[in-house]
Amino acid sequence: MPLLKDMERPNRRIEAVYFMESGIASVVAVQPDETRIEVGLIGREGMSGIAVVLGGDQSPNSTYIQVAGEAQRMAVNELRKAMEASDTLRDSLLRFVQVFMVQTAHTAIANARSRIDQRLARWILMAHDRTRDTTLPLTHEFLALMLGVRRAGVTEALQSLKRQKLIDTGRHKIIVLNRKGIEQLAGSAYGHS
Repeated sequence: MPLLKDMERPNRRIEAVYFMESGIASVVAVQPDETRIEVGLIGREGMSGIAVVLGGDQSPNSTYIQVAGEAQRMAVNELRKAMEASDTLRDSLLRFVQVFMVQTAHTAIANARSRIDQRLARWILMAHDRTRDTTLPLTHEFLALMLGVRRAGVTEALQSLKRQKLIDTGRHKIIVLNRKGIEQLAGSAYGHS
């Protein structure tokens, strides 16, 4: 799936869900004044269309591809038929919804309580978890949007991680050099103390 492909648009009917095989989709909360902040990531562990799994047909959030990859597309009516036919499938999808809800709660806590460098470290770890690639194709502008901070704050945080030899950076990319060190910096924001 190409970069920035819309999977879901805010308050619009969801026609299809996507099961990610590679890449990353961002779930972004959108305010009426167009303020945006990422509330969750979806990789190969999950799917778009959480509202559909819960019986709804739209979401207040926007979901789009942030790291290009592959996904399987399924029409909503086909997913609903499959969920009705298989308790195992329904239960598995509901478990993913629970995991995603936990992720969004931790994102809210991190955004409220953690320093920018810790939040950035958490985001890099979450992206690395989903791609398993040490090179993450990310821009400062994208990270500022995802973390809900100014671009200058992202630049400063990236430079801090680079000085600590946790990452390297290049044009439109972050290279993970020391995952354990990034985990230590992220601390409880990522789930480690």
